[in-house]
Amino acid sequence: MARGDYKDKIVLITGGAQGIGLGMAQAFGQAGAQVVVADADKEAGREALQRLQSQQHKAAFIPCDVSVEHEVIALMEKVKEEHGRLDVLVNNAGIADPFAGNLDEMQMSEFDRILAVNLRGPVLCAKYALALLRQAEHPAILNITSTRAFMSEPDTFAYSASKGGLEALTHSLAVSLAPDRIRVNAIAPGWVETGAWQKEKERYEPQHTREDKEQHPAGRVGEPQDIAEAALFLCSGRAGFITGQHLVIDGGMTVKMIYT
Repeated sequence: MARGDYKDKIVLITGGAQGIGLGMAQAFGQAGAQVVVADADKEAGREALQRLQSQQHKAAFIPCDVSVEHEVIALMEKVKEEHGRLDVLVNNAGIADPFAGNLDEMQMSEFDRILAVNLRGPVLCAKYALALLRQAEHPAILNITSTRAFMSEPDTFAYSASKGGLEALTHSLAVSLAPDRIRVNAIAPGWVETGAWQKEKERYEPQHTREDKEQHPAGRVGEPQDIAEAALFLCSGRAGFITGQHLVIDGGMTVKMIYT
């Protein structure tokens, strides 16, 4: 992917202050974009902004809980005020730690909260970003889902349901927004190590066993850059004939047969 393809493009990344979101923010910034990081964690957002600016990227941080409608409206109004349009919306914000207890122990408030952030949030962001995306020459939406949309560990009900819903939302938006020339795609990451992309007090040194690495056909655990490179392609004009699709990036895990 040639760098510089995003010169002066406006890219909004929700949940962009840590993890995969921060990795994508760095990649889009390096490619020339003006990156707007939205995140509910203000401490992480301020640290991310400093990090991006220290790397000479054009960046801004706007606090936002994507599950709250008036906060999403305010976010898009700020983008409109500052930029007048939006070229790329990356719906990355999500609660990443799924419930891991028995179904009869699960609190419905926890289930509702995960769906509110992971699924309602992208709907709200797409809804209120629509007018801004229509002002762009080649607008795109990218949803970050998960391989848990297609396969599960036990007792991850809300997370799996939310990511499965986001996969369905992707093709629904792609068809619905086609008259507006807005392409909509998804990336479904597998195991991606984000230790170095956390805010300072939560940063850690990854400890991966040989088994951790070798269980992946690719021979290693993923990194945010792996997702970022695909995001750069899918949101660019080079992917102009791709919409309504999902790309699984998991080192080959979902195609690996496992017998016990």
